[in-house]
Amino acid sequence: MDTAEVLEKLRKLALEDRELRKELLQTRTSKTPLSDFCKIATKAGCPLYEMDVIAYGEESYAALRRSTNGGGENSPALAFEDDPYELLLSELERVKD
Repeated sequence: MDTAEVLEKLRKLALEDRELRKELLQTRTSKTPLSDFCKIATKAGCPLYEMDVIAYGEESYAALRRSTNGGGENSPALAFEDDPYELLLSELERVKD
């Protein structure tokens, strides 16, 4: 399973499991947020490693930038740019318990 699939599996689990969602969101205040995020994800059955998450974000962002020819007026809004960790947590924050 590649990093995108693992992140999607984790997203689905967290949307259904309030406690998992809470644990993941609490990593934002940690001294080592990404490391703690990956530990929680792995414990939940979604093995993630810091460098895999970072590399996935950079690769996704680079592909998006290439597809828009480096930006311009028709380029999509690139919120959080290359940070799948922040993208996932921002979605989890919007969930009403």
